[in-house]
Amino acid sequence: MSETPSVPAAPEPEGPASRARAASGESRSAPTGTAAAAPEDRTGRPARIQLPEPPQVPKALDVRPGEPAPVRTTTLWAALATGVLSMLLLGEGLAVNILVVAVPATIAVYAAGRRAGRRPRPWALVWGAAGAALLTVPALRAAEWPSFLAVVTALAVGSIALHGGRTWPAVLLGPIGVFTSLVTGPAWGWRGLRERVGGDRGRLAPLFRAVVVAVVLLFVFGALFAGADAAFADLLGALVPDVTVSDGPWRVLLLALGLFGTLAAARTAAAPTRWDRVQVPAGRARGRAEWALPLIGLIALFAVFNAVQLAVLFGGYDAVLKETGQTYAEYARQGFWQLLMATLLTLLVIVIALRWAPRTRPGDRRLVHGVLGTLCALALVVVASAVRRMDMYVDAYGLTRLRISVLTMEIFLGLVIVLIMAAGVWGARWLPRAVAACAAAAVLAFGLVSPDALIAERNVERYETTGRFDLPYARGLSADAVPALDRLAEPMRSCALWDIKEELEERRHLPWYATSWGEAEARRVLQERPPVPGASGPACGEPEPELYR
Repeated sequence: MSETPSVPAAPEPEGPASRARAASGESRSAPTGTAAAAPEDRTGRPARIQLPEPPQVPKALDVRPGEPAPVRTTTLWAALATGVLSMLLLGEGLAVNILVVAVPATIAVYAAGRRAGRRPRPWALVWGAAGAALLTVPALRAAEWPSFLAVVTALAVGSIALHGGRTWPAVLLGPIGVFTSLVTGPAWGWRGLRERVGGDRGRLAPLFRAVVVAVVLLFVFGALFAGADAAFADLLGALVPDVTVSDGPWRVLLLALGLFGTLAAARTAAAPTRWDRVQVPAGRARGRAEWALPLIGLIALFAVFNAVQLAVLFGGYDAVLKETGQTYAEYARQGFWQLLMATLLTLLVIVIALRWAPRTRPGDRRLVHGVLGTLCALALVVVASAVRRMDMYVDAYGLTRLRISVLTMEIFLGLVIVLIMAAGVWGARWLPRAVAACAAAAVLAFGLVSPDALIAERNVERYETTGRFDLPYARGLSADAVPALDRLAEPMRSCALWDIKEELEERRHLPWYATSWGEAEARRVLQERPPVPGASGPACGEPEPELYR
């Protein structure tokens, strides 16, 4: 193809229009089929034309993780060990085994972070210690529901430790941050494995062959020694997990969860998501009257309610019950749930009020502190009233799992209000992490005190005082309740413990690493004083349930 010759453009005649374009730096566009002349610098040479840069994502919005450092061999081996241990140990339940599985996972995460140049900071060590402490709950307590809550909380605080951060977005989004690496983490590990297999075959292949030979030798000679000596066979059976073909898919799933989950956590440690860069825009400040008038009305309502509560406390419940026509338990039950909801709504009102707080004049700060401080103080009185109502309700109908759970939630909300009041005095920079740390501590304390044991102990005391006891509910408690239920007199003791004893008999085949300390203690108590045979029959009777009134 031939090129079309360019025709030079005719010079523009001098005039007002041309002089105006020259002063503004504007040049006349070249006609079609012509080439514009390149601008020249001071030396007369063609000047370099700078192309416009592509639009950049603002740093405050760019939360994407960066490119991670190459995976270390230690991380790969630790992730594989986590997957294998998960497959072998976690199939029968959670107890000491979850702590064993957490050790190689922690090594993998630490190695990945160090390869990326990250060092553990004080708050990261706090979150890591909190996660390890939470994982001790399944090892100490037999009840599954507080153990499940503790494990979920441990995963959340562990994710916060990997990401770091001190803002509300970092604390709230950090627990879900590892899920963003569930795809990129295994891919990152696979790239590292391919590099080692292809680039350093002479070092990795002999090590792999040595591991295979060692496994084969241990299996063959272990089977021979187990057949030669019954005592060694029992010891080997207690140490080695019992893996069958029927639970093969479940074991493979545990292997995948342990392996891929560890790689995701290590990938997060090497290149975390920058949740701290998420910025919440500040709300538009309102005028003093518009902002303070609704809150002052709410404070007046709180003050009247708290005054009534104090009058009832000092004047006695009898006059109130006589005027309202309610029973003691109905009065307690009616108020608790409303007060719990009032506490939650109070926290929501405080958050919204802080967003719209006036900020223009120096007196605005004193106004905000005075109004919100008064509201927080009155909200604490509401929390105390709710706790008192639940105590009355438990005296009337006994303690249950639901009641102890919501009571713990109410106490935690009161603690959050105290932290908000402290932030108003010393600043709120530390508030997000403090609230998260208190939540983890509350879950840890909730699991360590053993809710089922507290329920059994409180209901046994109520039985000794009033003679009323909900036997069907006691039978559904876990082995943690055995020491408290052992205090009951016969035949109620055997009636309450018989179902728990049968459940423990069904779990006798579980290995030591899947058995909690609470379960072992229950076995000891039942072995010293076994329940009377036939305690689950008509001899126990079926008292009318009272706990759900």
